[in-house]
Amino acid sequence: MMKKMIFLMTVFSVLNLSPLYSQTDDPTFLNLNRIFSSDEFSQERFGPARWLEDGSGYATLEPSEQAAGGYDIIRYNPRAGSREVLVSAQYLVPDGNKEPIEIAGYSWSPDGNILLIFTNTKRVWRRNTRGDYWTLDLETKKLTQLGGKAEPSTLMFATFSPDSKRIGYVSLNIIYVEDINSNRIKALTDDGSDTTINGTFDWVYEEELGLRNGIRWSPDSRKIAFWQLDVEDVGEFYMINNTDSIYSKIIPVQYPKVGTTNSAGKVGVVGIEDGDITWMNVPGDPRNNYIARMDWAANSDEILIQQLNRLQNTNRVMMCDVSTGSTRTIFV
Repeated sequence: MMKKMIFLMTVFSVLNLSPLYSQTDDPTFLNLNRIFSSDEFSQERFGPARWLEDGSGYATLEPSEQAAGGYDIIRYNPRAGSREVLVSAQYLVPDGNKEPIEIAGYSWSPDGNILLIFTNTKRVWRRNTRGDYWTLDLETKKLTQLGGKAEPSTLMFATFSPDSKRIGYVSLNIIYVEDINSNRIKALTDDGSDTTINGTFDWVYEEELGLRNGIRWSPDSRKIAFWQLDVEDVGEFYMINNTDSIYSKIIPVQYPKVGTTNSAGKVGVVGIEDGDITWMNVPGDPRNNYIARMDWAANSDEILIQQLNRLQNTNRVMMCDVSTGSTRTIFV
C-alpha cells in the first residue's frame, strides 16, 4: 500500500499536480480535489432515449425550463436537425406535489395517446425493475398513478396491451391488468407468494437466462401468457451484510447448489375477461429443465417455448396450443 502511494505521489509530482488536494484558481492546475469533488469532469446526461415509432426521430430527457428539478421529454429529428419539447415536465407534477416525478423510464401506448412513466425504482437482484408507474393522457394532460392502493415501489413490468386499452403488470408476484380509462384493477392470478412467483423470476432464471419480465400480451389483447415458478424446497444460501450497520446481518438467498432442488417453471395463458388459466403441457421434469424463452407465435392461438435441460446443452423449441395446452416439438 505504501509503495502504491509513493508511486502515485511521484506521478502527480512529475505531472506538476501536487499538492494533491490543494485549492487553486489556476485553470491549468489539476489535482484530486478538482477531479473528484466537482461536476467539472462529470459526463453530461443523455437519455434514456427512445426511437419514435412514427419515424419522426428520437426522444430523450433534458432539464426543464418550466419545472425546476424536472426533465422534459424532447424530440429530435436527425434528418431536419430540429428540436421540440414533446412532453413538458410541468405536466408531470402529481396533485399535492411541487416537483415533477423523476423519470427512470418511459414508453408510449401503441396508439400514441398515453405516456407511461416508470419512477421511484428499487433494485431486484441486479437491476431496478420495481417501482411506481404513472400514465399521462397526452391530450387531456391527466396524470394518474397505476396500482390503486399498492405499496410504493412494488409494481413491475407495466406493459400496454396492443389495443392500448389496458396495462398489465406484476406486483408482489401477482399479475394484474388495469383499465386505462376507468383504472379498474383486476388480479389475473391469486396464488402469488414467497414460494410461488408469477410474471417474474427467481435468482437462477435471471442469472442463467437473463430473464426478468415474465408476461406477454397476446396480439389480440385478450390474453396474457406468463411464467410461474415454484421455488419451494430450494436451498437458502446465507450472505453476510457487514456494511449497513455496526452489527452484521444475515441475508438468505434461495440458491440451488449442484444436484440440489431447483425451481420448477411452467407457462400459463390467462384470459383477461374470464381469468381462466390454461397451463402448457411441457414434457420433462420442470425442476431439471428451464423454460428459457416464450412468446406469441405471431398469432393469438399459439405460443413458442424454448426448453433447456439443466445441463443447458439441449434446446427444444415447442409450439403450444393455448386453448388446450398441447405442445409439439418442432426443433431440437
